[in-house]
Amino acid sequence: MKYDFTTIMDRRGHDAIAIENLPGEPKEGFDAIPMWVADMNYATAPAVVDAIRGRLEHGAFGYFNPRQEYYDAILRWLKTRKGADYLTQDMIGYDNGVLGGVTSALKAYKPHENKVLIHAPTYVGFTGCLTNAGFTLVHSRLTPDEKGIWRMDFADMEKKIVDEGITAAVFCSPHNPCGRVWERWEIEGAMAVFEKHGVKVVSDEIWSDLILGDHEHIPTQAVSDYAKNNVSAMYAITKTYNLAGLVGSYHVICNPELKAAVEYQCGQSHYNNMNVLSMYALLGAYSPAGEEWLEELRTVLTDNVNYACDYMNDRFDGVWVGRPEGTYMLFPDFSGWLEKTGRTMDDLCRAMWDIGCAVNDGRPFHGASHLRINVALPKVRVEEAFDRMDKYIFNV
Repeated sequence: MKYDFTTIMDRRGHDAIAIENLPGEPKEGFDAIPMWVADMNYATAPAVVDAIRGRLEHGAFGYFNPRQEYYDAILRWLKTRKGADYLTQDMIGYDNGVLGGVTSALKAYKPHENKVLIHAPTYVGFTGCLTNAGFTLVHSRLTPDEKGIWRMDFADMEKKIVDEGITAAVFCSPHNPCGRVWERWEIEGAMAVFEKHGVKVVSDEIWSDLILGDHEHIPTQAVSDYAKNNVSAMYAITKTYNLAGLVGSYHVICNPELKAAVEYQCGQSHYNNMNVLSMYALLGAYSPAGEEWLEELRTVLTDNVNYACDYMNDRFDGVWVGRPEGTYMLFPDFSGWLEKTGRTMDDLCRAMWDIGCAVNDGRPFHGASHLRINVALPKVRVEEAFDRMDKYIFNV
């Protein structure tokens, strides 16, 4: 490969939550393998660093307006990579972060009794920011089908909408933490339910560039006229290029009236303003060299996900994992192992942390017997982590 996805980065002393705020300390003899916070243990694309470095050399960072190249890059990216040929520049707006954008959009929607439909398992960030903003989350559960693929329950979604008088929903595409890349018919089915009951939607598509294998991301707005006019879509380079510490995301809203309402909410805080270095980071990310790096990253992540899923399915009795189609997060279910061994989720989490496998407890994500596991690491670290799990927990 042209780019480096094998070097083990020493992130200590470099402000990394994944290393410096561990959910548990390893026992003596084990180092920590960061598999919880959803950032990657790879350096970002050289094209991003070069773009930032080039701007730094100027030495002045005063007030500014976004460059035309910023909008051109976004339009080119979404049209060529996602087929969003319906987009124009006036549909694009800035957000400091996707969670802030989701919250602003929902405030603009003014949902009935502040109730919002969302799928469970649920990204913990949604739970935190939306609950703090005064919204009540009504969950419609995703369930694995006979092939182990997470599916929406359209009948349950409709029932919840009707019973709770819901007028707003959050849609996560690809889904975090389950890793589903929704097929067109699935998005069409969800949007048909929303259209039937006049539900406006915020679609979090921050993971939409991290698609594994041959799967394809379909923009939510692309599936119907209703979706185009009633969905606020949230995007960012931060997840794709490991730039979560560098603030910056953007929204796409096709309906001018809806966009004005959302941006009114975004503008209530003076601090929802673009960082000049974030703009240049995007220009580097969406360049041909940045895209080349991304394609190699997708290959690396696909290999890591397949390795981890095959390992668990082959060697961990009583553990089920649905193979993600996007993201770099796994969400395995340990209910069979817990029942067989008489252990609890607290026991499992503690055992993981003891051997340095720093993973997320799945319960805050509405996974009663799940862990969320990040495999965006050099392959040797993924192998080491699952070898430890094998030797010290599941096949002692």
